[in-house]
This record gives sequence, structure tokens and C-alpha cells, in this order.
Amino acid sequence: MLDVTVIEDPEAAAVSLDPIRARLLAELAAGPASAAMLAGKVGLPRQKVNYHLKALERHGLVELAGERRKGNVTERLMRATAASYVISPLALASVQPDPDRFRDQLSARWLLALGARLVRDVGQLITGAAKARKGLATYALDGEVRFASAAERAAFIEELTAGVSALIRKYDAPDAEGGRDHRIVVAVHPTLKQTESQQTEPQQTELE
Repeated sequence: MLDVTVIEDPEAAAVSLDPIRARLLAELAAGPASAAMLAGKVGLPRQKVNYHLKALERHGLVELAGERRKGNVTERLMRATAASYVISPLALASVQPDPDRFRDQLSARWLLALGARLVRDVGQLITGAAKARKGLATYALDGEVRFASAAERAAFIEELTAGVSALIRKYDAPDAEGGRDHRIVVAVHPTLKQTESQQTEPQQTELE
């Protein structure tokens, strides 16, 4: 089972968003189970659960983990193909966000567009690498910092911009034969706390 996988197909995305099927995915992410075992957990007849499982299986969201005999019946044990799923903007290709359409480093919505492109691109890279049976070289840094004031945050952003820009200038080799382009995305946004989930005035800053 994969830790996380990206759903790119629109029909698979629609299947995963159905509340009952999403519940079945969650149950099967915890471990293999048969339709009969799941029926009691989700409060549906076994035949109805089987119907939903077949839809999930058709779109590669669940797979056969094994079979077992129970009386005169052979039960299929199913499992989720991943512990969690992310829906790629490719599932809504005609209306997917385009960060190149409007660039504003201080816009939270531009940050959202960058994040969507990151999901789309990395999802496609993972799919391609899996088909080619090759590794994929990526890197991510995640951390938190508490700023004493808005002025301190602004100073941090200024230094961060200067530092990353200097590294890009130092290592960028546009004419290198055999080189490969890489995208760099740096984002800064307030940490979301449960007590802040209903607040409507976040201050966000992003850089690319």
C-alpha cells in the first residue's frame, strides 16, 4: 500500500468523493476486509457494499488482497491501494488553476494556485517514474517560525528572497548539456490552528 497517491482521472475522483465510498476507502486503508465485514461497519447490505467496492476497484482505488472460504462461499478480501488520496487539478483540467495567469507574491489565492500546480506536476512525475520503474529525485522542507511582529516577518521574507535568489543565480546553468530544469517553490503562511479555523483574516506571504 502506498502512503499517498494522486487521483488524476475525473471519473475516479467522482467515485472517491462519494460519501459511502470514501468511508469504505477509509475502512480498507486500515486493513483488508470483505464486503460482509464492511457491511456491518457502514450499515449497508452486503450486496450494496459489493456494488460500491466494484466501482472503487474499476478505478484502481482498491485491490484484491486475498480470498478466504467462509462456509460454501469464497469471500474476496479487498484493501485500499493507498493510505490517503489527493485529487489532482487534472481531474478538472478545463478549470485547473494557472499560477502564470496572475502572479502576486502577496496573494493567498496565488499560493493556492502554486500548490495546485505542485500537486498536478508531482503527481504526473510519480506516475511517469512508476511506469518507467525509476526513482524520482525531489526535496521538501517544512518548518515553523514565530515572528515577533509584522516588521520581523517582512525582514525575514526579504532575507529569504535574497538568499534563495542568490542560490538560483549561483547554480543555474541554462546552457548545460544534459542538465535538467527544476522548479523551486517557497511558501510562507500562518500556521493554521483548530481555534483559528473559523477566522477570516489570515495574512499570507508567498514566494516562488
